[in-house]
Amino acid sequence: MSEFCDGHPLDRLDRLIINSIQEGFPIESRPYDALADRINKAHGLNIDGTELLSRVKALKAGGYIRRLGAVFNARNLGYSSTLCAARVPEDKIDQFGDLVNQSPQVTHNYLRSDDLNIWFTYTSGSPEELPAFLDGLKRATGIDEIYVLESEKLFKIKVGFQLPDKA
Repeated sequence: MSEFCDGHPLDRLDRLIINSIQEGFPIESRPYDALADRINKAHGLNIDGTELLSRVKALKAGGYIRRLGAVFNARNLGYSSTLCAARVPEDKIDQFGDLVNQSPQVTHNYLRSDDLNIWFTYTSGSPEELPAFLDGLKRATGIDEIYVLESEKLFKIKVGFQLPDKA
């Protein structure tokens, strides 16, 4: 059984909440009441929006929910999202990663056990933004080997993790 960081078990209701908030989050004045109604109807429960919100906060504090927010289609909004990979010496990994993470345009940043050991995704609103960011990163770190990997075809557009109903 999974546990919270503070030792409380992840119960059936927590699992139902995690499953419910991954898709179709209500856009209305009292979204947690609407989510509670949805869970109650689907599973014969009687939770209210206040309890649901409290549980969401506990799930976030326990590390089960990393963030709660909208996922936008960058291309449809006029943005370009680009995967980049860099070869970073071990002694510069922290500095490089910290600088990459400071940019609000970076949506993902990963350390990998490979020659190209840092991979990140940069979303820009103009063609000039990414080269300017990479030039600044190269100047600040002395890392010249950063590859821009333009996408040719989109294969994955979303992912959801359905937890089993029973703990």
